[in-house]
Amino acid sequence: MHELGIVFYIIDNVKGVAVENGVSRVARVILELGEVSGVVPAYLQDAWKWACAREALMAGCELAVEAIPAVTLCDDCGAEYATVEYGRTCPACGSGSTHLLRGTEVMIKEIEVE
Repeated sequence: MHELGIVFYIIDNVKGVAVENGVSRVARVILELGEVSGVVPAYLQDAWKWACAREALMAGCELAVEAIPAVTLCDDCGAEYATVEYGRTCPACGSGSTHLLRGTEVMIKEIEVE
């Protein structure tokens, strides 16, 4: 379960920002999570609750997840399409010469404090 490692990384970053800004408690973290990031949101939430309960600064902190759809670009025709629905083959021209534009992100978007 790599979600726990991701949670520890996020908490370390949030704690660093909180200390730099004199924050005593973090209320909510908004995370952008790509559709094909490989992270399971339910596991992430479970790991989040467990890890935050062990940090005074993070106790009771909510994790809000915003999904980012995976989008692929066709190098041959320039079409952008939904990666999960069509995979690596362009639905517009049938080319396999494609690459992922977005959808693998795991980024802290916002930190809310009290």
